[in-house]
Parts: sequence; structure tokens; C-alpha cells
Amino acid sequence: MTLKGKTAIITGATQGIGRQIAYRLANEGISLGLLARTEEDLKELQKELQAKGIKVIIAPGDLSNRKEVEGAIAKLIQALDRVDILINNAGVARFGEFLTMPREEWEYVLKVNLLGSYYVTRLVYAHMKELGQGDIITLASTAGEKGAVSTSAQTASKAALLGMTESLALEARPHNIRVTTLVPSTVVTEKTIAQGFVKAKDQHRLLPEDLASYIVATLQLNRRSWLKRASLWSTNPS
Repeated sequence: MTLKGKTAIITGATQGIGRQIAYRLANEGISLGLLARTEEDLKELQKELQAKGIKVIIAPGDLSNRKEVEGAIAKLIQALDRVDILINNAGVARFGEFLTMPREEWEYVLKVNLLGSYYVTRLVYAHMKELGQGDIITLASTAGEKGAVSTSAQTASKAALLGMTESLALEARPHNIRVTTLVPSTVVTEKTIAQGFVKAKDQHRLLPEDLASYIVATLQLNRRSWLKRASLWSTNPS
């Protein structure tokens, strides 16, 4: 199924996975609405993607701030006229033992990873219901499926995200809206390199382009079929 001429909103679009998704969707001829925190990074990416001959709208916003998010998403929907695809990619990763991690930091993880995705999805889902179809793809994490030492905030936020998308998927089906959750293991990005989880040249682990390819393939499925949840792992990361 061709994707050319469709429109998509991507959160966390300027770095890592989000940036790679933006390029892959642009290559498919999809017009884009991009949301990220830094306006300068958004403008740089906008210029690069517009060279591909597609419409690119940008809106800066902090996912932990409901008013900023709602204003940014409203701007993108209005400028794009219609939104066929939503990619909930933005997220943060913070780690620390339960009693030593500052409460404010723990709460911030929940605000961005869970509430930020909720704020975005709520507006776009309402728009898609009016259109009578759409695709919502949310990137979660294997951290949401199993806890570990020092991951209480991360695991709580991602587990809640899995629950939210599971419920929404069932609500959205009668409206021809496909809600898919992608659950990757560790991906080589600027963030995971800086946090020491992976090395910069680790080609044995998942790369952002792997997730982007999977997302494009999912979107190209005939609309009679729907991928509800998928786990994407590195084959042999050792």
C-alpha cells in the first residue's frame, strides 16, 4: 500500500529514532508535522526534509507541559489539514534506586513518557475519529515488561504506556484506527551511548533505522490487517 500523500505527526523528531523515522516517512512522500523541545533543531531538520519535496511543519514543545503540548499539536493539525499517522516517539530515560532518585525526577519521567503521550494522542485520536481512520504507533520499551534495579521510574512509565495503548487499541478498532505499540530492546542512539548502555559503533544491536523500517512496513499493511503489538530485539547483541 502506497503511503505517498499521507500526513504524519512525529514527537521527539530531531534526534535518534525520531529523526530516522522522519527521514523514512519523508522518503515515502509523507508530509510531516514535527514536535520536539528545541526550535533550532526543528528548523534544521525541517530544511533538510523540505528538500525532498514534502510539506514539513514544526512546533516546539515540552511533553511534560500540557498547555505547550496541546498548543503545538493543535498548530500541527491545523497546518497539515489532516493527520493520517501519529508516531509517539518522544521519551526520556532516568535511572536511580527507589529511595535515592529525587521525587521530582521520578515524576518527570512519568510526565514525559506517559502523560506527554496521553496529551498528544488524545488530540490526534479525536481528529482521526472525525476522519474515520488513522494509524497511531507508540514506541514503548522492554523496560515496561520487566522491572530491574534502578528502573522503577522507567518501568512504571513504560508499563503504564503499554496499558494505555492496549485499551485505546480496542476502543479505536471500530473507527478504523489502528493502534500499534512497538516494544524494542536497547537501541543504539546518542542517549544510550551517553548513558553507557551501548557503544557508538555497536552494529550488533538495534539501530534507529531498524525501527523506522518496521514502522514503514506496518503502515503499508492492507487496512484490513492490524499489528497490535510487536517486540523488536537485537538478534545477537553479544
